[in-house]
Amino acid sequence: MKYFLMLTFAAVLIGCTTPATNPTVLTNEDEAALREFKTVLWPKAYADQDTALLNRMLHEDFEMVDDNGDKYTKADELEYISKYGPTYDEFNFEITRLDIFDNGTAVISGTGTMKGVDGGEAYITTYKSSNVVIKVDGAWKAINSHVSGVKEERFPMAGEESAE
Repeated sequence: MKYFLMLTFAAVLIGCTTPATNPTVLTNEDEAALREFKTVLWPKAYADQDTALLNRMLHEDFEMVDDNGDKYTKADELEYISKYGPTYDEFNFEITRLDIFDNGTAVISGTGTMKGVDGGEAYITTYKSSNVVIKVDGAWKAINSHVSGVKEERFPMAGEESAE
């Protein structure tokens, strides 16, 4: 009986220390919504300089760390896209990781590729990006973003003289 009471007490204690389930309900549509969030809406906000869209997508506590280690807030990103349009002609983001957790948090990471022309040269810029996204009142919002591994390749355009 003594061991039974100790086991029962231990089971109750463990049950009390287990984190409560987050009331966020994840649906089958969450994966599709997150893929659209990262591969369609995020690029659209930047390409169209759509501060209203980006404002809805970023959490108030959003922080981005760029490839130089510099930090930017939501206000910084909104100001940036209001002033500077894209310099690339084509953009693609390939998701290589998409994990959704029961607590309403998701991790999205992958590779971004930008293609364009600058100074008589075509270029391709690639980078790695990871995002932490949380579900708030039924909507996914980015709370953290990190960019690294930026690489640029340049190619002389046909008919252009190279400066040597």
